[in-house]
Amino acid sequence: MSDRLLFVPEDFEVPLGCEGEGFRLEPLGEAHNERDLAAWSGSIAHVRATPGFQGRGWPPPEGMSAQDNLADLARHARDFAERRGFTYTVLDGGDDVIGCLYIYPSKDAPGRVQVSSWVRADRAALDEVLYERVRRWLADVWPFEEELIDYAAR
Repeated sequence: MSDRLLFVPEDFEVPLGCEGEGFRLEPLGEAHNERDLAAWSGSIAHVRATPGFQGRGWPPPEGMSAQDNLADLARHARDFAERRGFTYTVLDGGDDVIGCLYIYPSKDAPGRVQVSSWVRADRAALDEVLYERVRRWLADVWPFEEELIDYAAR
């Protein structure tokens, strides 16, 4: 398969994290299930109002079971391992899940990259900090052309 058909080139070393002021990123996985579920389910209205999530239908207003959330995290982990998309959990200085970052190929515009992120309502002030740090990280580390990245402005 040629690199142009891949989301990221085969020789690209996918970053396993990033740090910013008040947070760090690590690949989202099943071990985050309880903390991830608590993070978004306690902030459904806030996440749904976050740029990039408006009108997307996620998170579901009725929430979801821990088992369904675990299946969702397993899917994201498979995507990461297979280099089809990259989801990172946003952690505070410790191991508390305070948000999430998604980097996927656009479903609506081939060749474009869809990036979205959210933080819990009680960490709303961190949203713009996360956005700015991720924008720099994408430009400095990732193999995407900046003009092909769709990441809703804050």
